[in-house]
Amino acid sequence: MARFAFALAVWMASLLPAAAQQAEIEAVISDQFADFRADDFAGAFDHASPMIRGMFGTPQNFGAMVRNGYPMVHRPQEYRFLDLGPGPRGPRQIVEVEDMSGRRFLLAYDMIETETGWKINGVQILPAPDVAA
Repeated sequence: MARFAFALAVWMASLLPAAAQQAEIEAVISDQFADFRADDFAGAFDHASPMIRGMFGTPQNFGAMVRNGYPMVHRPQEYRFLDLGPGPRGPRQIVEVEDMSGRRFLLAYDMIETETGWKINGVQILPAPDVAA
């Protein structure tokens, strides 16, 4: 019984870093959603990786791209976090977003850890899953 308890404790301790990482990543994405809802493009831009910041240059350019290309991110009605798994260059958080019209989207948030914490390194709209009739 003592071996089982020890093994269980070791296994649970191994989950803590992953759970903490997921909580940190979810907080960054949630904060960016809040910034977009408030039209705080400077705040939202702060959550972008150095690569993304370099591509758009200013919070205004970044905000225009999001408003035009990702309206469901700019004004989500609701969202929920799904799986966190490996992405092409780091963790990838899948998020289900419902827009103001009630349409649902799956988004893949590519994340990168920097000296100042987790940053969003790209967002991809995933194809809708096939629904069997």
